[in-house]
Amino acid sequence: MYYAYVLRSIKDPHYHYKGHCENLEKRLIQHNSGYTISIRNYVPFKIVYFEEFENKEDAISRERYFKTSAGRRFLKSKLAP
Repeated sequence: MYYAYVLRSIKDPHYHYKGHCENLEKRLIQHNSGYTISIRNYVPFKIVYFEEFENKEDAISRERYFKTSAGRRFLKSKLAP
């Protein structure tokens, strides 16, 4: 399985990170341990949304969608309190 996911920073709840991976739990641990240099200032994270896919290409495509204005609107509706 592959995943497209959205993380929310616990430190800065307005910051969201969108990505894709094959192992969601392992990837969250990597993010929270500072593995990704560009987002270290926002650690720790929690998973707020994800979708499963059969292949990597579909997960990458969905991640790209999340990063568009339409994708951000979609996520805003899904993540609204």
